Amino acid sequence: MDDERPEVLTIGRLADRTGLTVRTLRFWSDEGAVPPVARSASGYRLYDAESVARVELVRTLRELGLGLDEVCRVLSGRTTVAEVAHAHVAALDAQIRSLKVSRAVLSTVATRDSTAEETALMNRLARLSAAERKQVIDEFKEEVFGGLDVEPGLRDRVRAYRIELPDDPTPDQVDAWIELAELVGDPGFRARLRTWMELNTPVPGQGPPPGASIWWARQTVQRVAEARRRGAAPEGPEAADMLSELFGDADRVAVLRSLEAGIEAGAERYRRLVARVRGQRASPDATEELTWLRRALRAATQA
Repeated sequence: MDDERPEVLTIGRLADRTGLTVRTLRFWSDEGAVPPVARSASGYRLYDAESVARVELVRTLRELGLGLDEVCRVLSGRTTVAEVAHAHVAALDAQIRSLKVSRAVLSTVATRDSTAEETALMNRLARLSAAERKQVIDEFKEEVFGGLDVEPGLRDRVRAYRIELPDDPTPDQVDAWIELAELVGDPGFRARLRTWMELNTPVPGQGPPPGASIWWARQTVQRVAEARRRGAAPEGPEAADMLSELFGDADRVAVLRSLEAGIEAGAERYRRLVARVRGQRASPDATEELTWLRRALRAATQA
């Protein structure tokens, strides 16, 4: 019989040869991916050695994620494997980015023990388009920095200051963006940061405001960190000497006001979140140093 010749395989023998189920092979055959080479006298499908190779190719393409219709187009010569692979690479890249976003959102939800409403908000923030993210930041910058009486060079730097999430962000960058977007969308935060900016931004024709060096020159924080490592007390004589070196004869009340405005605004948290979104290594959290310095200034103003 024809279906018993060595070079001819029934669908059952093809299944044995390839390790696939008869049901799968029959489906592929019906869709045109692995058509039979002939039919037996009883109407059964027959295949040959080339059919085995074709099954292996179909299996490989399916394992790589191609749909059966795409497989048929490749096998019929209507497209090439390279063309289909290029399209799938782009689709997989988009899927990977989406999965990274989902992972970051779920990680944040788990860490915060978020409610369903908070989860929905974080997911929406994480999936904003690049244009929508830019609009969020631009509106924030205008409210906080707009209209400040500053030198043109500084104004241009503020306008050019970008906070962008890359096209292929890490989970940490997505997590930082979620937190930053929530922060800059808070009217209270915007108002506090605006107050801090007004107290610390140099105006044309004048020197830096009292205490601005705390925020614009990180060596101030470094000096405090060194004093803390030595065990210096913020109310002690070493702290008083350091304040004189750092701020000279500047009004200590004004310096304290500047420092407290930044602490209350959350400027340190904002700075570190921006660095994380950008994928940059942020300088160490200076919250403890700033708190120590506040105590030292309070002691000096009360002396």
